[in-house]
Amino acid sequence: MQREEPAWRTSSYSAEDNCVAVADLPEGCVGVRDSKNQDGPVLVFTPEEWDAFIAGAKAGEFDRARQ
Repeated sequence: MQREEPAWRTSSYSAEDNCVAVADLPEGCVGVRDSKNQDGPVLVFTPEEWDAFIAGAKAGEFDRARQ
């Protein structure tokens, strides 16, 4: 059986290929890669890790400090 390639997507806010791409993977995991290096490494997160990241991003945990 041939394995299906993930459907990678980028944010609508990204400019060209200057962004990260994400894809849904088996077992609810999420893959993240550099959109400029599509053959490069993929970070894989469990559903719980991804949910925690998204919640943190929405809460501003990763915002840069304003000077």
